[in-house]
Amino acid sequence: MPASSSSSSSNDPRQKLLAARSVVVKLGTQVLSDAAHRLDLGYLESIARQVAALRERGVRVTIVSSGATGAGLAELSLKDRPKDLATLQAVAAVGQRRLMDGWARAFAPLGLKVGQVLLTREDFDNRSRFLNLRNTILALHELSAVPILNENDTISTDELIRISFGDNDILAALVTQSLGADLLVLLSVVDGVLDASRRRVPQFDSIEEAKTHLMPGKSALGRGGMNSKLEAARIVTGSGESMVVAHGRASDVLSRICSGEDIGTLFCPRHARRTGRVRWIHAARAKGRLHLDKGAAVALTQRNKSLLPAGITRVEGDFASGDLVDILDPSQSVVARGLSNYSADELRLVLGKRSDAVRRELPGRSYDEAVHRDNLVILQAT
Repeated sequence: MPASSSSSSSNDPRQKLLAARSVVVKLGTQVLSDAAHRLDLGYLESIARQVAALRERGVRVTIVSSGATGAGLAELSLKDRPKDLATLQAVAAVGQRRLMDGWARAFAPLGLKVGQVLLTREDFDNRSRFLNLRNTILALHELSAVPILNENDTISTDELIRISFGDNDILAALVTQSLGADLLVLLSVVDGVLDASRRRVPQFDSIEEAKTHLMPGKSALGRGGMNSKLEAARIVTGSGESMVVAHGRASDVLSRICSGEDIGTLFCPRHARRTGRVRWIHAARAKGRLHLDKGAAVALTQRNKSLLPAGITRVEGDFASGDLVDILDPSQSVVARGLSNYSADELRLVLGKRSDAVRRELPGRSYDEAVHRDNLVILQAT
């Protein structure tokens, strides 16, 4: 059963949010829009005031803002979202300017500047870009500017077609990982995760528990829905941080969340906080897949062992030495991911073989391990 929200003890996960000093806030398309589906400038001003108040408390807030395409549709007096890529990107380009103008005007009376950062999925796949993103956002905060992040809809074909960021839910989770932020807040037009009776569930201790309460559907303007929010929660809680899904139009919602109030649905951390290297392994996209036999899967996930070629039964994909791979158990569940010491072709030559046979097959290679334990992230036990 979901955890109760009534605890006032020091062990209450809500009270731990009081210590958050770095918070990522994602605002969905629908919560940013008024009844006419236009960008709600008054609402942006409300969020700006809350962000400024949190800054006074020593909390740095990084905003991930949807709404560029919706703002572009309104600016161009278009009723429907274009279906062809070139027009869709043009609409996003028009809307992105309007969106940033709105944020700049909202923060100006508070003496705060804003800085625009546009991202694609590749910014998280590349280790150097992953680290540079963090440094850029931290520099913006040092300059007393509020970072406003969005998907780069104007050039990003993969995200627009495949919807890999899910209306920026996944983008916000990956930004949280890059920063090592304490908390991710997803603001939408729902009170949180709802149960079968459409009542808010205050807290979840695992993603599996949350999936049993999943309500179907997504907003008319947004691309996310609750599925993308659960995936965002998996990413964030798996790295040792908290996430809250809440109604963005609730009064003073950000201050109340950061004060430990019972509002929205809290997803509790599943692990101790991860190191920066492990965060990147968790965030980047895999270039291949390694299938394991049962013994290797157990040794990997339960006994803290490295992965040897002897335990691999099948190799998928075309990857080089040093690339990231997903690791699957016999039930086809992804139980781990890590950096391969060998290319896909090399592993196909030696899969199922013991270390002495691997050395004979690949003379001159110095690795006994296909994936070393230091370069592994365990996602679940098999």
